[in-house]
Amino acid sequence: MAGKPKLYYFDGRGKMESIRWLLAAAGVEFEEEFLESREQYENLLQGGSLLFQQVPMVEIDGMKMVQTRAILSYIAAKYSLYGKDLKERALIDMYVGGTDDLMGFILMFPFLSTEDKEKQHAVIVEKATSRYFPVYEKVLKDHGQDFLVGNSFSWADVHLLEAILMVEEKKSDVLSGFPQLQAFKARISSIPTIKKFLQPGSQRKPVPDDKYVETVRRVLRMYYDIKAN
Repeated sequence: MAGKPKLYYFDGRGKMESIRWLLAAAGVEFEEEFLESREQYENLLQGGSLLFQQVPMVEIDGMKMVQTRAILSYIAAKYSLYGKDLKERALIDMYVGGTDDLMGFILMFPFLSTEDKEKQHAVIVEKATSRYFPVYEKVLKDHGQDFLVGNSFSWADVHLLEAILMVEEKKSDVLSGFPQLQAFKARISSIPTIKKFLQPGSQRKPVPDDKYVETVRRVLRMYYDIKAN
């Protein structure tokens, strides 16, 4: 029997968090090795584990996978969260891609200056409410089904719920004008594997704090400020 997937990343969200979400949604237990020193990172580099010299890296099914999208696609396909045919997979890819774009505005938020954080906060809320959430609201309203694609739980649903919760951390009432998404959030959050992941004590990571930012900067030798989008 294959062992549990092992995740190599920092003890925080970043690009690994969506991988944690998808594994949890599939009901898959996983282990984590947190990068806390430059030496750990360099050992992975020297050992040839990081194909493009980047994390996240996931050991799964005898592979050492890098590139977040490749890892997520593999997990989605392996655990039947990637649609039943090519057309459904294309829709899932489109919706995940859009959600990724929205998440991109949030991902680097902790690394911004105080001034840029204020600007980016407004950008995140504006993009969510004017560009991204209206798309998913319309999709759910038009087809009248519980899920985004094929009326089956998929990677697209997991990714969207993650994004909704991330934006709500910036503006708690952000879904006030989106009744379909409010209902969607309640439905997906009640799925047993998701509900478990949302409980205290799970492997879901909290909002990034100063310690996480300092660790990432030290390990990756980031000696500059990220600029707002």
